[in-house]
Amino acid sequence: MIARLFTFVAAALIAAPLAAAGNPERGKQKADQVCASCHAVGGDWNKSLQPEYPRLAGQHRDYLVTALMAYKHGDKSQIGRKNAIMAGQAAALSRQEIEDIAAFLSALPGSLHLKR
Repeated sequence: MIARLFTFVAAALIAAPLAAAGNPERGKQKADQVCASCHAVGGDWNKSLQPEYPRLAGQHRDYLVTALMAYKHGDKSQIGRKNAIMAGQAAALSRQEIEDIAAFLSALPGSLHLKR
C-alpha cells in the first residue's frame, strides 16, 4: 500500500512540471487575443493602454501565473487581485492557457528592472 502510494506521488511530481510547462507560441496567440488591447499598445508589450496598467513583457512567469489564477478564482488568496475586467478575462482561460501566456510574456525583453 505504502509502495503504491509512493509510486503514485513520485509519478505525479515528475509529470506535474511537464504538464504545467507553458508553450510560448500558443501563449503569444492567446495573449494577442486576450491581453494585447490593454497591455501591448501597437504590439509593444512594454507599453500599456493606461499608465496604471502593468507592463507584462519580461515579468516573472510565476508572478503571471499566480496573478491570473487569483483573478480566475476570485482572489480568495488576499494578494490584491480584485479587478472585474481582469477577473472576466482570466475566468475564460484554462490553466494551460495561463501557463502558455506566462511562458510567452516572461520570455519577452522587458523594462521592469531598475536602471542603475
